[in-house]
Amino acid sequence: MQEGNFLTSLLPLIVLIAIFYFLIILPQQRQAKAHRVMLSELKKGDKVITSGGLVGEVTSVDDNFIKIKLNDDVIVKIVKEHIAKRLDEK
Repeated sequence: MQEGNFLTSLLPLIVLIAIFYFLIILPQQRQAKAHRVMLSELKKGDKVITSGGLVGEVTSVDDNFIKIKLNDDVIVKIVKEHIAKRLDEK
């Protein structure tokens, strides 16, 4: 009898953990994976937006850094992880 009460008292906690996992943790993991894939697929000529809001064109890609051309005279070198997204101009 005591064992049944213990299991029924744990059931709401287990349900809460499952909801937390499926609504918060799993989507965040999917988004992080998509961001890693996007970073690995960057190539010269791609238009990107940095996490600081700068918009530019990729001029070269290294393992950890990317050089971005902001205008005709300015090329900046930033850490790869600070690329927020790639602009798809179609």
